[in-house]
Amino acid sequence: MSTLADTTAHPVDALVEIAAGTDWTPVCRITDLIPGRGVAALVDGAQVAVFLDRTGEVYAVGNYDPCSGAHVISRGILGSRGDVPVVASPMYKQAFDLRTGLCLDADDEPTALPVYGVRIRQTAGAKVA
Repeated sequence: MSTLADTTAHPVDALVEIAAGTDWTPVCRITDLIPGRGVAALVDGAQVAVFLDRTGEVYAVGNYDPCSGAHVISRGILGSRGDVPVVASPMYKQAFDLRTGLCLDADDEPTALPVYGVRIRQTAGAKVA
């Protein structure tokens, strides 16, 4: 099993952009992301955790862990529950669906992370914010 992401799906100098209201904010190049690891970005005043999974899919969710009260989701561990891609919080290990933000381990009250739109855009010489 390969530990590298399928980067053939994305051009090498492609930008990862996160939806911020009606605009898109460039946060990094696709080559800046390491498969299975997260990075934090500031998008329109909000901390966002950005992940590249081992299949080449990019996800963006809020970096604030509502269970611990810390901005740590970008340091979480990527995995899956069945066919659901998840990030496990590094604090108390709750798993959050990367597609919906929903906490899969919530006992009483539904808990979720905000989910941000992501696009990968080919640009020549574009600058990252």
